[in-house]
Amino acid sequence: MEKIIHRSDSRSFANHGWLQSYHTFSFAGYYNPERIHFGALRVLNDDTVKGGMGFGTHPHDNMEIVSIPLSGALEHRDNTGRHEIIRSNEVQLMSAGTGISHSEFNASKTDPVSFLQIWVFPKLRNIKPRYQQQAFDVADRLNKLQVVVSPDANGNALLINQDAWFSLGHFEEGQSVDITPKMAEHGTYLMVLEGEVEVAGEVLKRRDAIGLSKYDMATVKALKAADFLLIDVPMS
Repeated sequence: MEKIIHRSDSRSFANHGWLQSYHTFSFAGYYNPERIHFGALRVLNDDTVKGGMGFGTHPHDNMEIVSIPLSGALEHRDNTGRHEIIRSNEVQLMSAGTGISHSEFNASKTDPVSFLQIWVFPKLRNIKPRYQQQAFDVADRLNKLQVVVSPDANGNALLINQDAWFSLGHFEEGQSVDITPKMAEHGTYLMVLEGEVEVAGEVLKRRDAIGLSKYDMATVKALKAADFLLIDVPMS
């Protein structure tokens, strides 16, 4: 097993007043040659946006972009005419493909919105842009993993243009789950959203993360009630 540990306080922090953003990997003005990506996982930003504020229209191409609101609501508009509100316990997936322009604003004029924005390198380039959004029942992740993003078109998860899986877990204290790579040459990146877990002999607290590769199985145990995100991606 190979593992990397990213403690919460080791992330880059940018305070723009209207936006507070923690960057796990190199992004914008933050560059760390040891933190460019974890396999196909390129960006994991932990953002909080003040009421009435947001990101103006900007382009993307050839990237799989997943947004997961943690509190509050996010307003999405794009150049296809789509206008959506993404709330807690919903997940948005945008396959940028040949190119798409969009904006993301706090849907509230007063309350902050906190969300994760995650970029994954695509499997196929220059596909037709695609947008998906879905609500997921929190009860379906109690003491088990709930798959919310998958390359399987026949599942209930959002369809990603990559051999990648995103799973959410809400585990009570003392509960555990065994995890394995979804495919050969894959790795797993786990971020603790709330609470405290133990993985591969490491204790992880709120917003700590671990990346596992070249492993067969690991156990995630909740030392305190915990919410966490698992991202399974190709390492090459």
